[in-house]
Amino acid sequence: MSQGARILVVDDEPQIRRSLQVNLENKGYVVITAASGEEALDAIAQRQPDVVIIDLILPTINGIELTRRIRKQSPVPIIVLSAIGNEQKKVEALETGADDYVTKPFGMEELTARVRSALRRTIMVPGTEPIFKSGSLTINFERREVRLDDEPIKLTPTEYDLLKYMIQFTGKVLTHRTLLTAIWGEAYADQAQYLRVFIGQLRKKIERNTSRPQYILTDPGVGYRFTHDTQEHQP
Repeated sequence: MSQGARILVVDDEPQIRRSLQVNLENKGYVVITAASGEEALDAIAQRQPDVVIIDLILPTINGIELTRRIRKQSPVPIIVLSAIGNEQKKVEALETGADDYVTKPFGMEELTARVRSALRRTIMVPGTEPIFKSGSLTINFERREVRLDDEPIKLTPTEYDLLKYMIQFTGKVLTHRTLLTAIWGEAYADQAQYLRVFIGQLRKKIERNTSRPQYILTDPGVGYRFTHDTQEHQP
């Protein structure tokens, strides 16, 4: 599904733009480049990319503001690629509208895995498929049934709602605040420990090894991500 997908790379460093273009084109993608936020907005309007990769440090319009402007006009997946790796900046980027955050230096295999994940989300319209399968995990959304290795798993209503919400955004890093607000409401927006308890309970029920989860991954200090990719394991 990803072959031929259009990727917009936004970075003010020519060597990084060129490196990403060569490597991504070798993977079969069509790559568009932009050196500034203004160029990026023009490219989005004219070329309609399938994924946008943005550096945070850009002239005139920084990456956070560019993300905000893109999100106002398009649902295109946005991957932030930056040497700024502190948790506060990651949270800001994600809550502004970015879908993922990759810290420099990075490996191309990691970046292309994130691109594939972003592209999968664009073809998964939440709620259109009543049956969801990932490895040994099966969920029937119409019946609210969850099975692991074809054995029924009993989830509380809140655990089920949390799992379903994360699956709807498979591959996307969801911040603590985003999850707390979506499932419990604004009053719980700052209760990160509350969320950790429910994530722990959910992992005990759907993960074979809670110390090396297959489905619910942690981005320390930022949030959680549901993934299909069994090659990624993170405590």
